[in-house]
Amino acid sequence: MKIGNIDLGEMPLFLAPMEDVTYKSFRYMCKKYGADVMYTEFVSSEALIRDIEKTKQKMTLFDFDRPVAIQIYGHDIDSMVGAAKVAEESQPDFIDINYGCPMKKIIRHGAGAGMLLDPEKMQRMTEAIVKAVNVPVTAKTRLGWDENNKIIVEVAERLQDAGVAALAIHGRTRSQLYTGEADWTLIGEVKNNPRMHIPIIGNGDINGPEKAKAFLEQTGVDALMIGRGSIGRPWIFSEVKHYLNTGELLPPPTVTEVVQNVRDQLNMSIEWKDNVRSGILMMRRHFAKYFPTLPNFREHRIHLLQADTIETVNEALNLIEREYGHLRVDYNNISLK
Repeated sequence: MKIGNIDLGEMPLFLAPMEDVTYKSFRYMCKKYGADVMYTEFVSSEALIRDIEKTKQKMTLFDFDRPVAIQIYGHDIDSMVGAAKVAEESQPDFIDINYGCPMKKIIRHGAGAGMLLDPEKMQRMTEAIVKAVNVPVTAKTRLGWDENNKIIVEVAERLQDAGVAALAIHGRTRSQLYTGEADWTLIGEVKNNPRMHIPIIGNGDINGPEKAKAFLEQTGVDALMIGRGSIGRPWIFSEVKHYLNTGELLPPPTVTEVVQNVRDQLNMSIEWKDNVRSGILMMRRHFAKYFPTLPNFREHRIHLLQADTIETVNEALNLIEREYGHLRVDYNNISLK
């Protein structure tokens, strides 16, 4: 599979862009375990053209990231073109357009999945961005606005006509948010549409190697994208690759191994933020996901989530390791909710 001139090999695995998740330390952990393509957190076009420093920091890229995309969102075509030019200055391998975020704060002005209400404008916006930059442009979107408006086949054709180099599709509508099950049937229809020639990346509900293989066999997509299934489980990428290559499941990690990964990610978060408390707060969403399926774990989880110094975090992790270190954490096919 290629995006522009970037050869990603056969069946690459993408880490989905996620707000407050896909920052440096988490991207590093996912790359360590085999993620092939990284994305930044999505960034606001209006904030970029206003030169908001906090937003620009989200575009800081590192050598380990590559190949990596900066994802932008917005509703105004001129602002999106300007933002794409600003993003290009950070030298990403490609720029991705967010046409899929379902959150109210994003769609209220028509951005993200809100653009699915106006596919003609999506096409015009995409054409303008493709013409404005010298790196490949990709897009990520959903099946449609709601159950009665699953227009992804039309949208995919429009975006391809507009010049995108690849398209990622999340198998839900905007109205579903993250509820229900992802429908990969329409993703398969896009992939197998005779008109389509760009790579199609499938996304939604990949919570283990067996699901990944089933979706791949169902649709024939060119790549898989993993989002929520990687939070607290960055090694899902190596698990999926191993299963696709051998048909065998890797054994789940021990609690001791998980604890060490938490420490590594925490230390990198603190180093990157240059502030202990900020690094710890950045990790809390991950803390809540790193130890599923362990028995009688509620008090340990509360302790970990309330820790606000490196000493109290380490104390919580030491207690977890002492009590559960001999166990394995079975992540396979856990719920993503």
